[in-house]
Amino acid sequence: MKGVLYLAWRYLLWHRWKTAILVLAVTLVVYLPLGLQLVVQQTATDMTARADRSPLLLGSRGSPLELVLNSLYFSGGQPPPLTYGGVRALEHTDLAVGVPLYVRFHSQGFPIVGTSLDYFSFRGLEIAAGRQMVRLGEVVVGARVAEELGLAPGDSLISSPESVFDLAGVYPLKMTVAGVLAPAYNQDDGAIFTDLRTTWIIQGLGHGHQDLARPEAAAAVLKKEGDRIVANASLLQYNEITPDNIDSFHFHGSSDDNPLTAILPVPRDEKSRVLLLGRYQGNPQLQLLEPRSVMDELLDTVFAVQRYVLVAMGLVGVATAAVVLLVFLLSLRARRAERDTLSRLGGARALVSGLMLAEIAIVLILSLALAALLTGATWIWGGALLQAVVMQ
Repeated sequence: MKGVLYLAWRYLLWHRWKTAILVLAVTLVVYLPLGLQLVVQQTATDMTARADRSPLLLGSRGSPLELVLNSLYFSGGQPPPLTYGGVRALEHTDLAVGVPLYVRFHSQGFPIVGTSLDYFSFRGLEIAAGRQMVRLGEVVVGARVAEELGLAPGDSLISSPESVFDLAGVYPLKMTVAGVLAPAYNQDDGAIFTDLRTTWIIQGLGHGHQDLARPEAAAAVLKKEGDRIVANASLLQYNEITPDNIDSFHFHGSSDDNPLTAILPVPRDEKSRVLLLGRYQGNPQLQLLEPRSVMDELLDTVFAVQRYVLVAMGLVGVATAAVVLLVFLLSLRARRAERDTLSRLGGARALVSGLMLAEIAIVLILSLALAALLTGATWIWGGALLQAVVMQ
């Protein structure tokens, strides 16, 4: 038996290219259906787990899926904004605590999430290095952001401009890293968290500039009428918040009118959750969603597409198996002289047949081993990879 396996192995090595093509074809036939199903199941589990931990989501009327993807997964398009006054209105019901979210800006490809300190306790996020953000211009970064950008407490980040030409004169803001979060193994690891007011400053709703009442700012004064001072275009605006200029930053108008992308209501109990759903059901401007329901609708579509893909893969697998069988049959036909030589040397007919079967068995074993390795790799990295692609 050992001799048969040795001869079969040497034959496959000699015809290495034909062997490699056969192994690859059989591997793909076995792996692709398993890998696809595994990836979809992992992605569904990860996405629904985060939705389950967010019982409600409040936002402006629009696409529910867009609102959920932006607010929970920090990806997708930007939903229509609502105002910060919605937080006060929600908490005025005494049914829930509102966690504000403003997910609009980015820094080096990572989303900047404007929120309050309640978000960290709601998600169970802990500081691994440094401290929590306590003032304007400070950020706390997720574990993956810190790893990929090489950030540590005390380093700086600059917000990315939304367009090359910013006619409004809003410049990128340089922010200080106050702390790094412990790994949460979810979307929070790839986010940059800051105070809401900092995101409003990035947008240009708040700013800091020279004190026009001081003598050194005289060149920037266009005219002065009593306590009213009008500046000219040479007024120096700050694009970094430091201890020296933080007092100069201010906002015009009421904070209740400033924008948010969503609010995460944290109901006090199940009764409060149901009452909130009823209160916002007929609101013409706002929608109160259950993120799990929205994600279930998305996943139903994904699973429907998956079924069609699996059927197509099954047909391709049948065709591939037929081609592989044809290759082996043609190989047997072409090797008739080889079999005759083995018979003249004293090889029994069973030995010759065993040699051919050993070659087929080796190809199948190699294919199954390679498919198992690919399935293992998919189990470890596939879900995260597909989720990253889908969320772009």
